[in-house]
Amino acid sequence: MQPPSIAELLACFLARDLNDGEELQVGIALPIPEAAVRLAHLMHGPNMELIFLGARMNVHHLHHLPLPAFGWDNRVVRWTESFSDRGHRFDQVKDWHRRVFFVGGLQVDPHGNTNLIGVGEDYQRLRFRGPGSVGTPTLTTHVGRYYIVLNSHTPRIFVPRCDFVSTVGWGDGGADARTRLGLPGGGPRYCITPLCVMDFTEDDKRLRLKSLHPGVTLDQVRAQTGFELVVPDEIPITEAPSEAELHFLRTRVDVDGALRKLG
Repeated sequence: MQPPSIAELLACFLARDLNDGEELQVGIALPIPEAAVRLAHLMHGPNMELIFLGARMNVHHLHHLPLPAFGWDNRVVRWTESFSDRGHRFDQVKDWHRRVFFVGGLQVDPHGNTNLIGVGEDYQRLRFRGPGSVGTPTLTTHVGRYYIVLNSHTPRIFVPRCDFVSTVGWGDGGADARTRLGLPGGGPRYCITPLCVMDFTEDDKRLRLKSLHPGVTLDQVRAQTGFELVVPDEIPITEAPSEAELHFLRTRVDVDGALRKLG
């Protein structure tokens, strides 16, 4: 069997951290989280609820569904319990603590605040314009937890301070940061990149190295991060996908090999 790509490694890592019975919401252009929630649903979460854009669905029975499928693929929509092209109604969510979300970022700061707006000091003349915050501020404010998932790990992304904040992680830091800001949700749990997995310290809520991916060194991560990470005395290697995980991933979730193409 072909060794796992980094994208497959990340999808399997995320899938293991998702629990049966949770509501897993994935937005657009996030193939790794989409693969992760579908893999978790197949392997250990038959009672999970998957929400891709405006579609609430159960995809346990579907074979050979391409990745990414998102909410408008007619092979998915055919089996949805409901569908709306306006997206899922936030004001009708009753159990926010059960909901899990995933977010990317043009910039990420030491406390997990992220920027999807753009890069530059003047919002009228941005050096680079992002997709915008869309529904991410509402979702990340309320959900039980969310994950920051990035396709790159560079000093341009990991910055001491975001030019704009579209998603508040742990604010200025501190275990009570979100409480002080009046944010009810659980905040970001992990930040995962092609180089490593990071979590947050319990006291300062500052990004901390949790594991290195196979073949990656600490010096590489430090060189590609624009601020000082918290580094524990021992750094494990990110757990590789099992044969069963790769089998389900490649034959049921990502049959066209989109994650292998990502690297």
